[in-house]
Amino acid sequence: MRLLVIGGGGREHALTWKLAQSDRVSKIYCTPGNAGTAQLAENVAIGPTELDRLIDLARQQQIDLTVVGPEAPLAIGIVDRFQAEGLRIFGPTAQAARVEADKAYAKQLMREQAVPTAEARIFTEYQAARAYVASRDQAVVIKAAGLAEGKGVIVCDDPADGLLALERVMKDRAFGDAGDTVVVEEKLTGQELSILAIVDGRSLYVLEASQDHKPVGDGDTGPNTGGMGAYTPVPIVTDAIMAQIEREILVPVVDGLTRRDVLYRGVLYAGLMLTTAGPKVLEFNCRFGDPEAQPILMRLRGDLVELIEHAMAGTLDQVDLDYDPRPAVCVVMASGGYPGKYEKGKVIEGLDRVAELSDVEAFHAGTARRDGHVVTNGGRVLGVTALGADLADAQKRAYQAVDMIRFEGAYCRRDIAAKALTGPSPALSRSV
Repeated sequence: MRLLVIGGGGREHALTWKLAQSDRVSKIYCTPGNAGTAQLAENVAIGPTELDRLIDLARQQQIDLTVVGPEAPLAIGIVDRFQAEGLRIFGPTAQAARVEADKAYAKQLMREQAVPTAEARIFTEYQAARAYVASRDQAVVIKAAGLAEGKGVIVCDDPADGLLALERVMKDRAFGDAGDTVVVEEKLTGQELSILAIVDGRSLYVLEASQDHKPVGDGDTGPNTGGMGAYTPVPIVTDAIMAQIEREILVPVVDGLTRRDVLYRGVLYAGLMLTTAGPKVLEFNCRFGDPEAQPILMRLRGDLVELIEHAMAGTLDQVDLDYDPRPAVCVVMASGGYPGKYEKGKVIEGLDRVAELSDVEAFHAGTARRDGHVVTNGGRVLGVTALGADLADAQKRAYQAVDMIRFEGAYCRRDIAAKALTGPSPALSRSV
C-alpha cells in the first residue's frame, strides 16, 4: 500500500512511525512532514489545508489510503473532498469534525444527549458575555469556540480576570475568528484524562487512557499550550471508570451525531475531568491527540493499518487490540518562549545518542533539516517518549533521553507523570 500522512507535528511522526511497521505498506508520503518523518517517508512541501494540491498528489502518487493528523484540514472538509474524488481517507467529515471545530455546537450536542459536562453559556456578542461574567462570583473558564491550536482556553479563578479574558478573545481577537463565539463555563476541579476511541460510524473501540499536561509550567502553572507531555496508562482510571466513560459519554455522543444524520468515522478524542461527581467532558477533538498519540502508539501492538481498515469498513467489532504492558511517558521539548514568541533555526544536538537507546523514540514535532543539521522549526520541537518497566522507570528513561538533547533555549516540564507517581496534590491537580 502507498500511504499519505497529512501534517507535520509529533503526532504525524508517531503515526508515520507506526504505519511504517506494517508489512502492507510499501511507501509513505508526508505533507509537509518534518525532519523525523523524512527518515521514514518522502516529505512533500504541501500544507495540510491545501486541499487541491493534496488531491493532486494523492492521484499522481496513486495513494491507497490517506491518514489525516491535524484538525484544521478535517474542519474544512478534506475528507469530504477526497471522498468526492473517489480517494480513500481516514477521518471524520467536516460536519462530524464540528465536535472540535465548534465548541458551542459540541456543548449543545452534549446537552441534548445528557452527557456530563461543565455548566456553560454561549455568547456571540461581547456586551452580553461581559454582563454575564460580571454577574458571576465564582471562577469561570473562557473558551474561544473555534479552533485555536489548544490555546483558546483561559482559566480565570477571579471573575474579574474573566472580563479581561473576554476582552482579549472577543475584542482584541487574540485567536482570530475562533473567538467570534465564546463559551463561558464553570471551572471543574480534578485530574484531566484523555480518552481516544476509534469510531466506524456505529461501533467504537476505546484506546488506553492517557493524561496530557496542557499548562506550560511545572505544577500545571502558566498559560495553556498544545500539550507539554503525556503518559499512559493512567493508574486512577479503573475498568469501571472506563465503562462509565464509554456508556455515559462516548456512546451518547456518537448516537447523538447519528440522530443528526452525521456519520462519525475516525478518531474521537474526549478531554475529560475526573471530578468527585464522576468524569465530565471538557472538550471533544476529532483526531489523535498530540502528544497523547506518541505514548499510546509506542505501546500499541499490531498493525495500525489493519485497525484503520476495520474502522473504514465498519467492522471494528472484529478488532481486539493488544498493548505492551510497559507504561510510556512522553516529554515535550519546546522552544524558549513557547507558547508565546520564540525563535526558529536552532541546531539540535544529541539525537544520534538517543537513537541508540532501546524503547526510546524522539518524535519530531517542530523540526526541519538545513545545511546538514536538524534545527528547530516550531514551538513544540520534540516529543521524547520512553517505555519503562513501570511508570517511574518510563519517566526516568524519558528524562535521561531529554538530557542528552541540546538546542538553544530548550525547555521542558520536569513533572510529566508526577500525578500518577505521587498522587494528586494541591500543587499538581489542575482546575479547568
